[in-house]
Amino acid sequence: MKTNKTDVKAPQPSSRHHPPIGKKPKVKNFRATITRIWSYIETDKAMFWLVLAMVFISSVLSLLGPYFIGVAVDVMTGSEFVFSFTTILIILAMVFILHSVTLALQNYWMIDVSQKTVYAMRKDLFEHVLRLPVIQFQKSQSGDLMSRLTNDIENVSRTLNTAVIQLSTSILTLIGTLAVMLWLSPLLTLMTVAIVPLMYFGMKWITNRTSYYFKEQQKELGDMTGFLEETLSGHSMVKLFHQEHRVIEQYRTRNEQLRKVGYWAQVYSGFIPKLMNSLNNFSFAIIVGLGGWIVLSSNATSITIGIIVTFTTYARQFTRPLNDLANQFNTILSAVAGAERAFEVMDQEEEELDKAKKDIKQVKGDIVFRNVTFAYKDEDVLTDISFHAKPGQTVALVGPTGAGKTTIISLLARFFEEVSGEILLDGQSMKTLTNKSIRNHLGMVLQDSYLFETSIRENIRYGNLDATDQEVEEASRLANAHSFIEQLPKQYDTLLEGNGQGISQGQRQLIAIARAMLANPTILILDEATSSIDTITEIKITDALEKLMKGKTSFVIAHRLNTIEKADIILVLDEGQIIESGNHSSLMKEKGFYANLVSTQKVNE
Repeated sequence: MKTNKTDVKAPQPSSRHHPPIGKKPKVKNFRATITRIWSYIETDKAMFWLVLAMVFISSVLSLLGPYFIGVAVDVMTGSEFVFSFTTILIILAMVFILHSVTLALQNYWMIDVSQKTVYAMRKDLFEHVLRLPVIQFQKSQSGDLMSRLTNDIENVSRTLNTAVIQLSTSILTLIGTLAVMLWLSPLLTLMTVAIVPLMYFGMKWITNRTSYYFKEQQKELGDMTGFLEETLSGHSMVKLFHQEHRVIEQYRTRNEQLRKVGYWAQVYSGFIPKLMNSLNNFSFAIIVGLGGWIVLSSNATSITIGIIVTFTTYARQFTRPLNDLANQFNTILSAVAGAERAFEVMDQEEEELDKAKKDIKQVKGDIVFRNVTFAYKDEDVLTDISFHAKPGQTVALVGPTGAGKTTIISLLARFFEEVSGEILLDGQSMKTLTNKSIRNHLGMVLQDSYLFETSIRENIRYGNLDATDQEVEEASRLANAHSFIEQLPKQYDTLLEGNGQGISQGQRQLIAIARAMLANPTILILDEATSSIDTITEIKITDALEKLMKGKTSFVIAHRLNTIEKADIILVLDEGQIIESGNHSSLMKEKGFYANLVSTQKVNE
């Protein structure tokens, strides 16, 4: 058998003073991820272009404001100009009012676009998750999937709300400001842009680090969400085995890891405004100092006091978009990292992709396993399994934990797909049939069947959504669930809490059995269906199940061997292989593995 190597995680920051900046797991494909996000934005294209139109107008207005302020200064100092001072003030008032209006409109409309975009992404992700094969859920923590559905998508939402507008505004403002500055004074413009190389290399140094830490922050947050979901779901087990201290320590370790990654992400991103403010002040000093010296030391008319005033505003307006671009770059990196994690799930292969598969309408229940082998993570779980269950027969699966009983059931339910060999249903390979049509004829009662947070009536009706209230109650009577349901304050309309909390485990099992009865399947799977029921109730359930199983092909997993003595075929499994098969009588005569299990269990009882 092959074994797996332990996955090696990316290096983590071990202390505040020595962050690892070696090989960095950056966003894998920035352009492709942005393109996919854009494909969602396109669903409301008209509104998006309207937002960009408002961004363009507001950017133009933001350029006009400083220009007319400079003109006003020149008019006040005696320079001749086509407009009067009063006219300039009116123009300024109109510019600032229109600027405020366009800002409000673009923000309001962009919120609408971003929420529709994220709604579509979240919908597609959730629908895709439900179409994934069960084996994909076993490969990852459910908490990690929850994190991708919530935290990562919400991260995209926050970024779209602000980043698109700021990014567009920054680019337009930067280009417009530079053009106006060159028109007013190429010399002062050269002084202003002298800081750009310093800004570029400083930002490159910072973003090389933030791109790593924001990616790691999302990953650690997903891992912690998975750990919390697992711990809270198994809270009773933690209490039972007094593992509070161990779990607290595990949480402390994960929390510390998230703190370290988050610390460095914020530290490096916090360098950005500090760097930009320093460069802003430096640029301001250059313009005022050298510009004032030029005006005072010469009679040049190309540079006036008004132009210097305008340039001091434009200098800040020039570096501010660079600052915004740098800040938004970090935000966008974080959002793209989140979107990429969501798209990774959406790119996983769905369960039903083969359009050549056909539906099976009528099922007799003839099932053949022919040399079936199944491996999980390169380790063989089942090897060369062969048996034939005829319509109406009951097949019991017996063996120690890990023998492969549940895997056979999972293959039959098409949760997994065989690696080699084939499984036939009424003479047709299951690989040629759609999983949906197979499951339409399949009923299952698990050892710990899940109940939804709704009424008892709707939980039972889950087996057949078209069933009437009368049919729901009839199924409950067959499962001996009706009597205890009638004693509840709201009877069948009693609302269950998460996974049936508020009623006993035995009562939850009875509801699950009633649900399977209502489905009235051709093939029935019982995985320790009576394990959580007291002896008296078990007798009643056994009678009810015998009625349900009549004429149906049934597969039963039971550790209490007295419940399967009437089975037509008993398959004894060990280490993924069938070591014995036959009915109860023939296997007892062989005095082999099964006979030893029966005798041992009777002694223990």
